[in-house]
Amino acid sequence: MNFELTPEQEMLKKITRDICKSFDDEYWRNIEKEHTFPTEFWNQCAEAGLIGVLISEEYGGAGLNITDAVIILMEIAKSAAGMDGASTIHLSMFGANPLFYHGNKEQLQKYLPDVASGKMHVCFGVTEPNAGTDTSRITTFAKKQGDKYIINGHKVFITKAQHSDRILLLTRTTPYDEVEKKTDGMSLFFAPLDRSAITIKEIEKMGRNGIDTNELFIENLVVDEFDLIGEEGKGFYYLLDGLNPERMLIAAEAVGMGYGGIERAVKYANERIVFNRPIGQNQGVQFPLADAYSHLRAAELLIYQACWLYENGKPCGAEANMAKLRASEAGFEAVDAAFQVFGGYGYAKEYNIERMFRMARLPRLAPITNELVKSFVAVKVLGLPKSF
Repeated sequence: MNFELTPEQEMLKKITRDICKSFDDEYWRNIEKEHTFPTEFWNQCAEAGLIGVLISEEYGGAGLNITDAVIILMEIAKSAAGMDGASTIHLSMFGANPLFYHGNKEQLQKYLPDVASGKMHVCFGVTEPNAGTDTSRITTFAKKQGDKYIINGHKVFITKAQHSDRILLLTRTTPYDEVEKKTDGMSLFFAPLDRSAITIKEIEKMGRNGIDTNELFIENLVVDEFDLIGEEGKGFYYLLDGLNPERMLIAAEAVGMGYGGIERAVKYANERIVFNRPIGQNQGVQFPLADAYSHLRAAELLIYQACWLYENGKPCGAEANMAKLRASEAGFEAVDAAFQVFGGYGYAKEYNIERMFRMARLPRLAPITNELVKSFVAVKVLGLPKSF
């Protein structure tokens, strides 16, 4: 395998880095403090074509691959933006994936150009309060009436719903107890976020507050038959095309934050003088940072392997999940080690490490907990009995 980035990828990395340099710590601290969507950052990413990288040129995108998306998000997460910036475009990158692969020509022509340009914001609506990661148990239901569907239900942990125009919405169209296979009978819609039928309630959380996370109450949402993706009842299988790429992208963000934390800690350790010498001269400072950095590098390689498998049409579920597992642990370890280097100053908001620390905890939980990833690897890779 060739691990060298192409000239085009190096340029993509530079473009992303240059955009990020325009938005400093103070900008992102204010974004989080005010719970404000980073519109200026979004607009610059849209103008540079970063949002539509995974959409084909035919529909206004760049026609690039998942590795390119990983490069972009890792670079954003490494900067002062962290996940506040990466999540801004993350959803539009992977959220439209099932539509791109399973939508019909008319749907692609109608929606993808606006997604690629950044004109249309997209969110992802799968999780429910009483279903959790057992997606087969969702109860949000779409009832067919003529050429419309009437949807009622309840979704939770829906990122960026406050600013989205459309939601990739998973519903049941056949009740759970009427299907032979529990993953059958679910349908996927590219539905409008009609505020007259959807109540959006923001969930207060510990970090990544520049991007809203919400609970949705759906009451008689009318969706055109045109917005059904693929066949009725096959939605769960279409959804799978977005899950492995999402794990790769969240892994990239975790590694990026880890690199960013270490970069800040190294700079501080070289400048901070205690007992007449820089604290970076002490092995008690050096060893945790070196250890964390090596773990980040290992996780990064696993991400790229998962990307290569996906791009070459090979099974990548195990690698994508393991990349997410190792990256989220390595990213948190690195930010935690960086936090320790700053000592008491790490607790102060002006150094930005405490904000990164709060964000670095999220990839260990989302989009799936690391415990469930381990169960997946145990069963699917090692052949152990299913535990749930």
